[in-house]
Amino acid sequence: MEQKCVIEETKGNIKIITLNRPRKKNAINNEIYIRVTKILNDAATDDEILIVVLTGTGDFYSSGNDFNASNDVPVTDLSRNLREFINAFIRFPKILIAIVNGPAIGIAATTLPLCDFVFASENAYFYTPFTKLRIIAEGCSTVTFPKLMGVRRAMEMLIMNYKMSAQEALNCGLINYLHKNDELQVKAWDKITEISNLSSDSVLTTKRLIRKFDMDKLLETNILELQELQRIVKYSNLNSKL
Repeated sequence: MEQKCVIEETKGNIKIITLNRPRKKNAINNEIYIRVTKILNDAATDDEILIVVLTGTGDFYSSGNDFNASNDVPVTDLSRNLREFINAFIRFPKILIAIVNGPAIGIAATTLPLCDFVFASENAYFYTPFTKLRIIAEGCSTVTFPKLMGVRRAMEMLIMNYKMSAQEALNCGLINYLHKNDELQVKAWDKITEISNLSSDSVLTTKRLIRKFDMDKLLETNILELQELQRIVKYSNLNSKL
């Protein structure tokens, strides 16, 4: 039986999305981009859902984009699916929570500021090696990283390929909570349960007021980043054929 790349579960008013490619360190392929986008968009209009939780199977949250699988997808299609994936995070009106059970690389790291709460284990690290891969930052990180951690540290992350520890991520606000590996799930779910029992109207209205002023800027940034990414990938592909 073929293993599902994404496991979707519902517990009361909580939807859980688990990236399930442990042998590939939960690398995100085109199928996952499409599937997660649909789950988020469906949950956004489901009155029974208050919270969506993202996590990974095994010892990685996600190793980011699966570049090997991406080679089989036209650049324009991948760019469109990536844009809609990121837009689903930006526009999501409910509470979006990440339980980072291990390293978060590339798109797995850049989408964390688009979540409302982020729990991480001590063995997590955050790595965005875009220039090392000769591509550019995505996930609106050219806006969210400087806002969270300051321009200088954002430059280190997005240009100098700096690998940030979980403690540093806590200190700069990239994550909310840091727990020992064997305590992460229990501690995270205690908080998630607490949120799920709050007034949904109060919670969602507060989120809307906090997020609304940044939404248009993030949507615009997503378009600009992916236009540049598409340009540089096409240029690289052209040069590789010369």
